[in-house]
Amino acid sequence: MAHEATMSPLAHADGHDHEHHHESPNVFGFWLYLMTDCILFGSIFAAFAVLRNQYAGGPSGKELFDLTNVGIETAILLFSSITYGFASLSAMAKNKGMVLLWLAVTFVLGLSFVGLEVTEFTHMIAEGNGPDRSAFLSAFFTLVGTHGLHVTCGLIWMAVLMVQMMGPQDLSPRMMDKLTCLSLFWHFLDIVWICVFSFVYLAGVM
Repeated sequence: MAHEATMSPLAHADGHDHEHHHESPNVFGFWLYLMTDCILFGSIFAAFAVLRNQYAGGPSGKELFDLTNVGIETAILLFSSITYGFASLSAMAKNKGMVLLWLAVTFVLGLSFVGLEVTEFTHMIAEGNGPDRSAFLSAFFTLVGTHGLHVTCGLIWMAVLMVQMMGPQDLSPRMMDKLTCLSLFWHFLDIVWICVFSFVYLAGVM
């Protein structure tokens, strides 16, 4: 019995370490994915830098961009980063109800951002300024569209996590890992958008 009592905490600690090491690689692996996404966006930004003045007789950014609408998009996305931070804090406090509430708010904000971006694209294409109009517009639609696609994927991911959390079970370590990975992804998209806003929109109207 003494031997079992001695071994039990060790076995428990060993099991805990095994669980810890099982979960951590998920987040570490997601960091590696984000590094590949950095390379992807860096390549697209580089292509845009080369093609930003290739108008082919078409409109420039100064003629196309409405900084008021873009400013609203930026504010919405940045505020969604704050609301996701509240969701993360609620998750650490094991308050699943508040996690779902803040994720829902973040989802609505993200969906609003995508809606405004689609409206901008639709308006530009309707005026004959689609991606086939010039190299500048091809690079613009590729860069901004790639970011919008990532936001859409993040929203789908967020919706799936919300559905998974709606059961009676508490927040498991595995679910906490998922929320952490989505948090990294969402904040990463905010940083990319700030670069898009500064390098594409602000620089484009100057």
